[in-house]
Amino acid sequence: MQKNLVVLGGGESGVGTALLAQKKGFAVFVSDFGEIKPAYQQELVANGINFEEGKHSEDLILAADLIVKSPGIPNKAPIIVKALEKDIKIVGEIEFASLYSVVKTIGITGSNGKTTTTMLTSHLLTANGAKVAMGGNIGKSYARLVAEEDGTLEWYVLELSSFQLDDIDTYGPEIGMILNITKDHLDRYDYKLENYIESKFRITKNLSKGQVFLYNVHNLNSVNYLNEHPALTEYAVGVDQDDFQDGKFTLPGSDFVFELWESPLKGIHNYFNAYCAAYAAKRTGLVSDQQIQNAFMTFVNAPHRLEFVATFRGVDFINDSKATNVDSVYYALQSMTKRTILILGGVDKGNDYSQILDLVQERVHAIIALGLDSKPIFTFFEHKVPLLLRSRSMEAALDLAYNVSSRGDVILLSPACASFDLFKNYEDRGDQFKECVMKLVNSII
Repeated sequence: MQKNLVVLGGGESGVGTALLAQKKGFAVFVSDFGEIKPAYQQELVANGINFEEGKHSEDLILAADLIVKSPGIPNKAPIIVKALEKDIKIVGEIEFASLYSVVKTIGITGSNGKTTTTMLTSHLLTANGAKVAMGGNIGKSYARLVAEEDGTLEWYVLELSSFQLDDIDTYGPEIGMILNITKDHLDRYDYKLENYIESKFRITKNLSKGQVFLYNVHNLNSVNYLNEHPALTEYAVGVDQDDFQDGKFTLPGSDFVFELWESPLKGIHNYFNAYCAAYAAKRTGLVSDQQIQNAFMTFVNAPHRLEFVATFRGVDFINDSKATNVDSVYYALQSMTKRTILILGGVDKGNDYSQILDLVQERVHAIIALGLDSKPIFTFFEHKVPLLLRSRSMEAALDLAYNVSSRGDVILLSPACASFDLFKNYEDRGDQFKECVMKLVNSII
């Protein structure tokens, strides 16, 4: 008899799960308490999958044999609590997808840098002809990728958020990465950093002989966790970014020297990401050292991540709108080699700006506080930088930044804050920055 499977959430994760579940013979129903985007609705209709939005019909959901929940739905959601009370099995999308694939995965998590490292790892492989698919928390969902498998795939490269890792049971990557762990999403974890750290380390939950995970030896949250769980050290590969501050590194067992200083990857944090990506790509056995080096030179990062926009009258403009926490800004400033005008601000998440103070005082000439509430920035940075100005629009912020800049400076948008006070999201914030830059550039032909 056909089993009933309910998917909670109608986004990329949920729709991907629905397609895979249907392919595997389940009777599928998708329920989303919010709105389902028109494109996803059309896809569900085209595949004959029933769905609802704006509600959770308990009579349908609680009649399920299996529930697959999207990562954005916490375990304390009322419908989840009721399903658990009825002993209905609930799994996450990553776990569900892993049950139907034998293709090995590279799993990448971290508070910062996971999108860049996921894209880079995939590029190092695909640029050299390897049959690799990238997805997870970026692009296509893991479930959708598994539903599309045609038998030729060699590896998956998956970006994995803490929310996705919360719901795994048996899934484990052949090669894992915990790039870093800093305070983020603590509202999901009862405002306890230890719960968030535990969530990130779930990527190591199912390691077996021959598998490894990489971690940052300078990240104290990771190091302390490993000290408390010594059994994991059998699989752990520590990466020390101080070993390649000059943009050069070698991989274990090889004398080949990788050089990044002419590549699009800038800054020590990106050298660290590059090492992790190269280590993983080489470990697959699909590419050589020289092929990896060649691919480094052709990599194009995702928008809004230290994205070079333009140079105008000797001033560089860089869009790092994805930097929504202080740790990200630290890495951005660390990669700056010119005097910097920093556009900072937005919805403050209780930021501790002390961790970037030394870099700010060393490299930043002016801070433009962008946002409806710039009090936290002024409270901390007043009298600590030569210039501290405020603005409530991107256009005004850029005008201020340009007016106080000189030839040879860089204007860096790296906000350390969420974007929702003035923008739809960080992409909208970055796009507006780029539009304002191009308006400035085109104002004088």
